[in-house]
Amino acid sequence: MSKAPQQQVGTPSASSFDLKLPYAIALFTAGAVALVLVARNTDGWLPYGSLWQLAFFLLYGLFTIQIGYMSRAGHVSFDRIAQVASILTMGPVPAAWVNGLASLLWPLQRLREGKPLREVLCACLHNSGLMTLMILGCGQLYVLLSGPLPLTVLDARTAGLLLVLIVSMQLVNEFLMAVYLRLKDRAFRWTLHDFPLVMETGAALAGVLVAIIINRMELPVIALALTVLALAMIALNQFARMRNRLEALVEDRTLVLRDKMRELEELAAKDQLTGLVNRRFADVTLFQCIEAFNRSQREFTIALIDLDHFKSINDRYSHETGDEVLRRVARILASGCREKEVLARYGGEEFLICFPDKGVAAAAQICEALRHAVQAADWSEVAPDIRVSLSAGVAGMQAGLTRSTLLKSADARLYKAKHAGRNCVVAS
Repeated sequence: MSKAPQQQVGTPSASSFDLKLPYAIALFTAGAVALVLVARNTDGWLPYGSLWQLAFFLLYGLFTIQIGYMSRAGHVSFDRIAQVASILTMGPVPAAWVNGLASLLWPLQRLREGKPLREVLCACLHNSGLMTLMILGCGQLYVLLSGPLPLTVLDARTAGLLLVLIVSMQLVNEFLMAVYLRLKDRAFRWTLHDFPLVMETGAALAGVLVAIIINRMELPVIALALTVLALAMIALNQFARMRNRLEALVEDRTLVLRDKMRELEELAAKDQLTGLVNRRFADVTLFQCIEAFNRSQREFTIALIDLDHFKSINDRYSHETGDEVLRRVARILASGCREKEVLARYGGEEFLICFPDKGVAAAAQICEALRHAVQAADWSEVAPDIRVSLSAGVAGMQAGLTRSTLLKSADARLYKAKHAGRNCVVAS
């Protein structure tokens, strides 16, 4: 079993093709040249097999590629069976060009699916070059280590050589595919996918079994064994497709649940009336800022803001009017705060602002600007003759203070602002 590159619908970018197509051409050319050179310097093009075996493995290679499935790594097929079996039956050279031809022909069927000719040509050349080099190189390694050809018996030494053959084929396939996918996707990282890897290993072992059967058994036994194996491949194909569908379903459900959890977290952290963060979120922020202050002594200031005479607004106009006042005040305050400053609705008509990295004087200046903005706003659209103002108490973090004592310090200054006639900011 091996992986072929997954083709995307649409036309890839020019820069992507500029890298992939030359690589595919170079890989195909390298495979063809290596095949000719090895054939001239060894026992020729068909040292162990016969013409009917060539025809059989060409058709069998196409069949094992076709009985595949799409995974995240691309098209995963069972052609490792045909590759290993052909090496152990005919030798590396005929196995390389027969499987290379099968890999060259198979992507052509994508033209019927409407895939661009250039994209299909790239896949043909790449797949054929990859398979030719992999089978030829790993097969020659097996021969150089004195691996028996054709394979008819299995002993401990031969089993070790077959393990070398299977592992080397897997590594070469994965490496050359990683290069191709790296050109296709610049962020690609070489990773081995567990399920396809297990199936590919099983396919390679099945290829050893097929080779022994072909080299030792009579034609009826060979036909029966190949029929049983074909049915097993079809069953595994259906299982893999079902597994992919289940994985996709689980992934979709996980994304939906993650989005729902994010929405719930946002709802839990937000005040529904004003859209600001709520008291719970503000208390967590206070705790974090105090911890940061205790570690690094970085300045940190808070301000408690309270709307003046808000109860009379509710009593005189209505609670709906009061709610609209709160929403508009929240927007005014938010427009005057930086992104790193946390603005929260801390109580009924009370707001809290956390000023990281700001001292009391700078925070008080911002609060004064906010007070002026609220007072100067046009409130006539909310209710006739309505007046809205705020009072604020500003307190800076000091060594030894806790969340509770820091809030008490700001609340004490807010109390001073109220008793000073309201509509003012007190920072000392």
